[in-house]
Amino acid sequence: MENEISMETMTAEYVDVLRELGNIGAGNAMTALSQMLNCKVDMKVPQVRLLDFKDVGTLIGGEEQIMAGIYLAVDGDITGSIMFLLAKGSAKHLVTKLMGMELPDDDFGEMGISALMEVGNIITGAYLNSLATITNLKIFPSVPSICVDMAGAILSVPAIEFGTLGDKILLIQSQFMDEIELDGYFIMVPDIDSYTKILKSLGMA
Repeated sequence: MENEISMETMTAEYVDVLRELGNIGAGNAMTALSQMLNCKVDMKVPQVRLLDFKDVGTLIGGEEQIMAGIYLAVDGDITGSIMFLLAKGSAKHLVTKLMGMELPDDDFGEMGISALMEVGNIITGAYLNSLATITNLKIFPSVPSICVDMAGAILSVPAIEFGTLGDKILLIQSQFMDEIELDGYFIMVPDIDSYTKILKSLGMA
């Protein structure tokens, strides 16, 4: 393919566009969370990084940290997968507020998992809608799946798909605050052809 795109050849201009996507997506997610939780939610400026996939676990607090991961595939004009990761404590805080009841110490319970999946749906939807808006591309997410496990185990799912793409990955770190600070990590793994389409839609390829 002409103008073959790889994560290693991303331009600073493109990273700036991705950073803007992160800002818009996180802003949309903050608004949606505020409406869901019926309270004010503030947000720090999202951190957008292109980094080695092997370093993701360290960046989000270590591969042994227990986290909730919401994973879904993406189809349409672009294909790939996305994942939203949230530390278990933050996830339980969100679900507790959403359900208006305390969760068991060691588990989310069936209702808690359902509520967490809805939170993940809304947050990933906010990012995907932002991407669709700025690129004018059609993007269709799959039904999400959820896993509560060590970060290393959760990351092994996109790692398998990611193996053919190169060494870099896009990670957007969004910090939301209500009574406590919530660290969320949004990982986007489009295939290489999809990166090319995204660039072309932005007039950069």
